[in-house]
This record gives sequence, C-alpha cells and structure tokens, in this order.
Amino acid sequence: MDKLNLTSVLFGILGVLIGVVIMMLISRAGLNRDKQKAKLIVEEAEANAKSVLKQAVLDGKTQAYDLKLQAEKEIKDRRNEVQNLENKLLRKEDSLEYREKSIKENEKKLDAKLREADEKVSKLNKMEEDLQTRIDSQMAVLEQVSNMSREDAKAELMGIVEQKIKNEIAVYIRDQEEEARQKAQQNAQEIIATAIQRYSQDEIGERTVSVVALPSEDMKGRIIGREGRNIRAIEQATGVDLVIDDTPEAITISCFNPIRREIARLSLETLIRDGRIQPGRIEDVVRKVTREIDETIMKAGEEACFKLQIGKMNKELIKTIGRLKYRYSYGQNVLQHSMEVAFLAGMMAAELGLNQVIAKRAGLLHDIGKAVDFEVDGTHVELGAKLAKKYGEDPIVINAIESHHGDVEPTNLISNLVAAADTLSAARPGARYEGIENYINRLESLEKIASEYEGVEKAYAIQAGREVRVMVVPEKVDDAKCHYIAHEIKERIENELTYPGQIKVTVIRETRANEIAR
Repeated sequence: MDKLNLTSVLFGILGVLIGVVIMMLISRAGLNRDKQKAKLIVEEAEANAKSVLKQAVLDGKTQAYDLKLQAEKEIKDRRNEVQNLENKLLRKEDSLEYREKSIKENEKKLDAKLREADEKVSKLNKMEEDLQTRIDSQMAVLEQVSNMSREDAKAELMGIVEQKIKNEIAVYIRDQEEEARQKAQQNAQEIIATAIQRYSQDEIGERTVSVVALPSEDMKGRIIGREGRNIRAIEQATGVDLVIDDTPEAITISCFNPIRREIARLSLETLIRDGRIQPGRIEDVVRKVTREIDETIMKAGEEACFKLQIGKMNKELIKTIGRLKYRYSYGQNVLQHSMEVAFLAGMMAAELGLNQVIAKRAGLLHDIGKAVDFEVDGTHVELGAKLAKKYGEDPIVINAIESHHGDVEPTNLISNLVAAADTLSAARPGARYEGIENYINRLESLEKIASEYEGVEKAYAIQAGREVRVMVVPEKVDDAKCHYIAHEIKERIENELTYPGQIKVTVIRETRANEIAR
C-alpha cells in the first residue's frame, strides 16, 4: 500500500517535470517567433524612416528653392521701388531748382519795381511841394481880390455845402418814407394773401332750429302722448320748444341755446328709433345724450387745441372752446371761424417773426365769449375777456380779445393781427350770409346816410356793403371838410346800423381840368 502511494507520488512529480519541460520548450519557440516579428518590424521601420527622410530632404530642397525665388523677387521689387524713389527725388530736385531760379528772377524784378516806385514817390513829393507852393500863391492872390481871408471863404463854402446837404437829406428822407410806406403796404398785402392762400376751411350753414324727421304721421301722436305728457316731459328735460304743425313727418325743435337744441334732437331721434316713448324713458335718454354731448364738446375742444398746437390749456377753457361747435354767427360756425382766425393770425405772425403760439392762442380765444353769451348777460367781448383772465391767459391774448372789435386800443402787434384775421375770416366770400332783404336794406341805408350831407354828389355802397365811397363837389367841399364828412358818416353808421365786420368810408374830392389841342 505504501509502495503504491510512493509510486503515485513519483509519477506525479515526473508528470510535473515533464509539463515544465514542455512549457519551457513551447515558451522558447514563441520567443523565437516574437523575435522574428520584432526584427521584421524594425526593418520595416528603418525602411519607412529612410523613405520619410528622403522625402523630407526633397521637400526641404523644394521649399528652399521657392524661398530663394521669392527672395529674389522681393529684392527685385525693392530695387525697382528704390529706383522709382530716386527718379522722383531727381524730378523734385529739378523742380526745386527751377522754382529757385524763378524766385530769384522775380526778386530781381521786384527790386527793380521798388526802385522805380521810390523814384516815382520822390518825384510826386517834389510835385506836391511845387503844387502846394502854387496853391499858396493863388490863395494869396484870391484873398487880395476877394478881400476875404481863407477862414472866411472856408466858412462860407461850408455853409453853402451844409445847406445843400440838408436839402438833399430832406428829399432823401421824404423819398425813403414814401418807399417805406409802399413797401410796408406791399408786404402787408403779401403776408395777408399768403396766409389766405395757405388756409382754406369749409363752411357749415347756420341752424337756429332743428328738424327731426319722423317715420310716419302716427309718431307725432306718440311723441305728444296721452294728454300731452310725453311732449311736456321732453320740453322740461331738454329746455326746448317742440313745434308740431302740419309739416308732414317732421317736428321742429326751437331753442335759443344751441346745445340744448342739439340734446333735444339727438334724444328725439333715439326715442323714435327705440319706440319706447314715455316720461321715465325720456329722462333716461336725455341724461345719456347729455353725457354724450359733454364728451363731444370736450373732444372738439381738445382736437382744436391739438390741431393748432398751442400748448397746455385749462380743461374748463378747453370745454368752453368745444361749446363753440354748436354756436353760429351769421351762418358761420364759430368754432371753425375761431380756428380759421387762429391759423391766419399764426401764419401772419410767423411771417413777421412774432410769437406764433401766442398769436394762434389769441385767435382761437378771440370769440370765446360766444360760448356763454346766450346764458350770461354781457357782450361776447366782455365775457371772453373775463374767461381769459379767470383761467390765467397771457395779457396779449386778453388784449386781443378786448380789441378785436375796437372796444379798446390794441397794445401789441398780435392784437392787430387777430383783428385783421377776424375780418378776413368773416369777409371772405361764402363765410357768412344774411337774408337778401336785410342785405338790400343795409346797402340802401349806407347810401342814404352818406347822401344826406351838404356837398355830397353821389354815394355808392360797394364790396357787399363793406365800403362806402362818397363823391363830393370840389367847389363846395374842401379837403378839411372831406375828413369831417368821413368822420360823421362813420359815427352815424356805428350808431344806427347793425352789420358784421367793419365798413370803410372813403370820401373823394376830385378836380379835373380838360383841354383839347387842335
């Protein structure tokens, strides 16, 4: 049993030794293969290195050749550039030499001219001395002949020259004043014409009453209501008079206050469209329309101020301006008229170099009193001035309001421009209208007043009644009396007639002498 185990151990050891020998043999064989592979790799690397080195040498030679060519080219370009610079320097040197030569020649000429000038000056000095000697001798002879000293003769001569100069100055001043008057008149006409040409405004016809169209005749009964309750409610809520007559399918609204009349018109139209006409509903509609009219008035005032670009203004004053949207004067909408006056005054102020904003502001507010004159006692001029003072307007604006109808004297040029613009806006064709009967009566009254004075031969109302021309007999009326007649006619027209704008009175005294040459 022990022998068997020992044999097994020996065989085991022998197997291990054989395995180790076999592994060593195998390892040696693999090492030989790796050496062969490494040798092949080294040989291949040496071959590649030789090839790369050869290629690098070739590339280096090529690059060196290219650098050589580039260097030769740069050297050649530098040589050409240096040569060009040398040529330029040579040309400049030649030019400088030529200039230097020319300057020397000019200096020689100048020296010669200076010498000639010195000679001439010396000759002139000698001639002046000779002349002064002769003058002195002649003066002595003249003093002996005239028995006057030099100072006396000089004084007399100066007196004659002074008188002559005074006469010439007087004539010159008179001519200049006449020319200045003509130029001033021409410039004023050009400024006014330019302002009128640059501004145009559509006109809106006057409405003293409003007419509301009805869908049918039955609507009149519904507006009147049972026992007149509806019509009384409308009149009480709006403050107008409703005229329901035989006019088919129409109701007339009559009221002196244009804003109340407009509220009544819009309220009636709303009630007619709605169909519910009863006292409670009438009051609701009138309140709603009143709010809408207030908003429209405020918007109209703001738009006017924005279009004119007149700066910041009190809100209450803006609202008062908006009220002019519903105010008319001789058929002319007062808000449009005020804006037109503002534009014209601003343009004329710009032409004259004045404050354009103040001029436009004064033009817009000149008739502001007409927004309240149907509610408060007083003329629109007085009321307008009070409103302007109340809201802190500029004194120039206040004076323009007070003076645009001649109630007070204008204190500045802008007030005159506003008055002129107001006249232009009212006088231009189509701006205002009146009944043909009133128009004819006014012309007849003007001619009648002018014809009543002694010495008046003929009187004509022209330019739509804005001017009266009076022809007088020269043998009976002298120049002084012409002025007196014109003043008297003006006073009577202002006191006896009612008219828009202003009327010019012209009295003409003319004497003609005729002869016939045969």
